[in-house]
Amino acid sequence: MTAKSNPNSGLPRTLVTGGSGFIGSHLTERLLSAGREVVVVDNLSTGRRSNLPETHDRLTVIEQDLADVVSDLGESNQLGAFDEIYHLAAAVGVKLVMERPAEAIETNVSLTADLLTASLRSGKGGAPSRVLVASSSEVYGKGVGEVFSEEDDVVYGPTTVTRWSYAASKALDEHLALAHHSQSALPAVIVRFFNTVGPRQIGKYGMVLPRFVEAALAGDPLTVFGDGTQSRCFCDVRDVVGVLPELMSRDACAGRVFNVGSDQPITINELAEAVIAATGSSSKIEHTPYSAAYPRGFEDLKRRRPDLTRLRDAVGFEARVPLEKTIADLAEAIQSGSVA
Repeated sequence: MTAKSNPNSGLPRTLVTGGSGFIGSHLTERLLSAGREVVVVDNLSTGRRSNLPETHDRLTVIEQDLADVVSDLGESNQLGAFDEIYHLAAAVGVKLVMERPAEAIETNVSLTADLLTASLRSGKGGAPSRVLVASSSEVYGKGVGEVFSEEDDVVYGPTTVTRWSYAASKALDEHLALAHHSQSALPAVIVRFFNTVGPRQIGKYGMVLPRFVEAALAGDPLTVFGDGTQSRCFCDVRDVVGVLPELMSRDACAGRVFNVGSDQPITINELAEAVIAATGSSSKIEHTPYSAAYPRGFEDLKRRRPDLTRLRDAVGFEARVPLEKTIADLAEAIQSGSVA
């Protein structure tokens, strides 16, 4: 534990699980700049301590498994009470999920179940804390629609195909949060992230944009899996974390699910071309079958584009950071050594 904050200061207090990670660290910075006390719990399995300030008088960083500290939530316990909890701790990245599916399922489901139960008594006076649960566009499974809306049916492949275990685990997280909202009036909001990208993201776990940028900067080929015509919508992390406190603060958002991201699709071939152009690289694009990159049981989807109507109606969201700037800023971060 470093840089202890003061649970008796009277300032709004926030817990961010997974707060040393890519999205979590950007969110932590945003919350600190808003004058909140922030406690981060992160075991650094995929996050990095260097993503956060070394010292800050309103920041506490606890480098432990969430399972080891969740019982200390609440006014009478070591961590004190929290006005709000952002639950971002999870197994992340297709590559990690495919290689260690049992760990991914247990992490996503067990930790979320324990955190939600603890949050019922972790607010001031033993009241519930507000909770935001990070989910994923993977929940939509193998739907074939052009645009995915929060109330759409979801379709998964068989349990023998490992890829769908992640989607099922995140869907169960959503069910748990909604059940606690229904049964115990837990003020919980769920966000489904669609391909969040930007500085501090690393390609180690299969994230496509940092993988492309790293290759382009090194002059290496950009490896595109499949034929590259599959499309995704990429949203800068700074846009994403800006909207999360808005969703958390509004009573009308509790008990609801929100797509969060950009709704401007781009094919993976086009993304590779954009990275080469933005970095001035001489790299070429190479295509390789999925079987060369992922274990048996991987399936990809042709498109994933969110319907943002609900998010726009709730908080007036619009993605503002252009993809070209995201690529440039990520390249700068990699070149400066701030991305491992």
